[in-house]
Amino acid sequence: MNQRSDPPTGDSPTEKLLDGLHNLISAAGERTASILNDRIGTVANRLTDYAGAGDGAGKTAAATGAQKLKEGGSPVNAALNAGLAGGREQLHRTFGRDHQDHQKKHRTTRVTDIIESIDVGVPVRVAYDQWTQFEDFPSFMKKVEGVEQESDERLTWQAKVFWSRRKWDSTILEQVPDERIVWRSHGDKGSVDGTVSFHEVTPDLTRILVVLEYHPRGLLERTGNLWRAQGRRVRLELKRFVRHVMTETLLRPDQVQGWRGEIRNSQVVQDDDAARRQERAEAECADASAPDQSADNPSQ
Repeated sequence: MNQRSDPPTGDSPTEKLLDGLHNLISAAGERTASILNDRIGTVANRLTDYAGAGDGAGKTAAATGAQKLKEGGSPVNAALNAGLAGGREQLHRTFGRDHQDHQKKHRTTRVTDIIESIDVGVPVRVAYDQWTQFEDFPSFMKKVEGVEQESDERLTWQAKVFWSRRKWDSTILEQVPDERIVWRSHGDKGSVDGTVSFHEVTPDLTRILVVLEYHPRGLLERTGNLWRAQGRRVRLELKRFVRHVMTETLLRPDQVQGWRGEIRNSQVVQDDDAARRQERAEAECADASAPDQSADNPSQ
């Protein structure tokens, strides 16, 4: 049979609280006093054990139990709260930063995949060249408010999210003329990584495929993510791009000076001037190697 341990005596706050409870017990009936005294003795032992542990968990548990007693809670609830507080403290001490990093990683690894495609009635080169004019985006896209191209491979974006504004930086990892653009981005309230590729359906019809990984972080971003608002926004912006190409670019295709350089591993391996010189040289070589039609036709 377990023996009941008498509550500790002394000058500590916990002991003073327990002494006060003993005084109340003495005024109660004999049976009630016996039951409560058993419980209080158990609580006292537990709080003493917690405090005697000497580590953060024990001190936290003892302080929590004493506070619950002071607030008028029952001895059983005081012991329960002490145990929970000590357990949380011990968990934190056991796992430390690794536990926090795991929780943080779990919170920030929620990714929304967005895949959209749209057709535009122009050759691949025209569609690609217009897309590379990033600083023109705010003129025809609703949510994009500003684009600043710091270098061939680095850009800063500003867009509107509901009634707030968000800013992020993007780095182009790979860019191949008339084929694809791959980028990664970083922002305090979220980021978008992705790829846009251009596919010839017919000589005058291009399919644009956009694949995005959206990483929401801010409250508005996470809320919009629940509604799948980002996917709808991408579809609308693609439609605005097509409308701009078909109403503006198509009328003046030669005036669209796209960036014809090439980027690999975030490094410019061929700039725009070098790429255009190469294109001219290849065109001249093709013209020179073409058969002379006038020599085959004496009537000309």
